[in-house]
Amino acid sequence: MALAPKLELRQSQQLVMTPQLQQAIKLLQLSNLELSEYVEDQLEQNPFLERDESPADGPAERRGERQTDAPESRQTSEVDARDENGAREAREALDVEYEDVDPNASGSDAAYADYRPNDWASASSGRRLEGDEQEFGANLKKEISLGEHLTEQLHVATRDPMQLFIGAYIIDMIDEAGYLREDLSQAAERLGADIGDVEKTHAMITTFDPSGVGARDLKECLRLQLIDSDRFDPAMQAFVENIEMVARNDLKGLLKATGADEEDVRDMIAEVRALTPKPGYAYGGGAVQAIAPDVFVAKSADGGWKVELNSETLPRILVNQRYYAEISSVNGADEKDKTYISEQFASANWLAKSLHQRAQTILKVSSEIVRQQDAFLAYGVKHLRPLNLKVVADAIEMHESTVSRVTSNKYIATPRGLFELKYFFTAAIASSQGGEAHSAEAVRHRIRELIETETKDSVLSDDKIVEILRSDGVDIARRTVAKYRETLNIPSSVQRRRAMLQTAI
Repeated sequence: MALAPKLELRQSQQLVMTPQLQQAIKLLQLSNLELSEYVEDQLEQNPFLERDESPADGPAERRGERQTDAPESRQTSEVDARDENGAREAREALDVEYEDVDPNASGSDAAYADYRPNDWASASSGRRLEGDEQEFGANLKKEISLGEHLTEQLHVATRDPMQLFIGAYIIDMIDEAGYLREDLSQAAERLGADIGDVEKTHAMITTFDPSGVGARDLKECLRLQLIDSDRFDPAMQAFVENIEMVARNDLKGLLKATGADEEDVRDMIAEVRALTPKPGYAYGGGAVQAIAPDVFVAKSADGGWKVELNSETLPRILVNQRYYAEISSVNGADEKDKTYISEQFASANWLAKSLHQRAQTILKVSSEIVRQQDAFLAYGVKHLRPLNLKVVADAIEMHESTVSRVTSNKYIATPRGLFELKYFFTAAIASSQGGEAHSAEAVRHRIRELIETETKDSVLSDDKIVEILRSDGVDIARRTVAKYRETLNIPSSVQRRRAMLQTAI
């Protein structure tokens, strides 16, 4: 076989992670605060970027001739034809597959028939959130806030989707001092949940660190801390119930109320004064940082749902084309300066397009989630539908990785509270009768209801629960029932029967 040099022509395709592509992906997964910090940094570095100081609904002619406006949901970019390829690349960049699968998103499709496509709307513009100037990612070094601290404990304490929903709402209602200022019955009505479930979730949160958090008044806060330190005996209980006497220096009244001698009462006064009346101030520098929603959902006049972007969380920037034209026409500039000017102008245009595309993608994903989960908005937590990334991605013709990025660190304000977008993804359990799949959360709720109606003579085994659920049309395995029972912190049938017999004795 003769060896000789030769030429071959091969054609292949590969994905190249350009700086622009990396920027588009990063912008999509940033929270609104991180995005504001990033844009602020770009405004300092790029001479062609300016902050849009004009009114959000001001006339377009104020800025149309001189600059390229880059609002978020109705961007009207006035760049020349050579930037059209960049705009197309920006759209495609946000819909490329990468390995970042959301572990909470599993299950199957469950469409809802009463969706009206004309219910959706988008906000027209927005203003930048002011914040400290710092490098992107610097927030990872910040002191943890009370809300973050409680949320971490919530996800450790339970995996029940209903408790996670209710718990997220309760934590959001806790103020910077650590107190819950909303009545539990009002929370149950707003969430469409049973008052018993709300009270149970609240009781669980009151066991979290710091001790006393979630209390509704000072007496409850002190009681929780005393229970935590195993010092809440009957005398101390009476002392806390009459705590206002301490402020009045009514020692005789305390002696009578507690039935203790003077030395014990003085010890109780010293012990209570050593407690923390505002436990929340130990976290986040004494304040819980309020979460600004990225999307608003409200009931529309015709019975549908209106979805809008939160204009306050969307940075508004301008690309100064006039300044670019002026310095580009200067004679005598060397090649290095020309390259710098061209790169900065292209970067400014790309950022404007990326911000616009990010806002549109968030709106599109949020609208589809609301369409899928409108039963929850109308009737409450029990009516969550099984939903995963693929269902939403297929409906809006995007990739699952894009939906995963959009639902991370993005929040939606609904009539039932403020939730992270990823909370709306729940697992599905197939129907044994070939109908619509059942939400895993709904099945867990059914299991809990069955066990709560038990008596000592009719304790349900996992196999019996499987039979009951299958008769109700839920195709479920015994090991799945056992797993769900464990996530609800419910002991086995043997342990429950033993506990009932001991209680009867």
